[in-house]
Amino acid sequence: MSFSEVVARSDLDMERAGLTDDELLLLAELAKGVTVDRVGRRLDVSGRTVRRRLRGICDRIGVATAIEAVAWAARRRLI
Repeated sequence: MSFSEVVARSDLDMERAGLTDDELLLLAELAKGVTVDRVGRRLDVSGRTVRRRLRGICDRIGVATAIEAVAWAARRRLI
């Protein structure tokens, strides 16, 4: 991997705040109005696990609610 590829990847990771593809999918589904329990079924995890992951996302990006997390991702065109 070249230096410019490493820098580009680092910039993308910073923009994404280290969110995984599954975490971005979770936020995208919530943005569509899909319930937490239905997101869990789609990801093959429980609604409780989705809520725990969502709390982790919120903590990592520095917001308090799922709505703020969705707005944060949307503003950055991640979802």
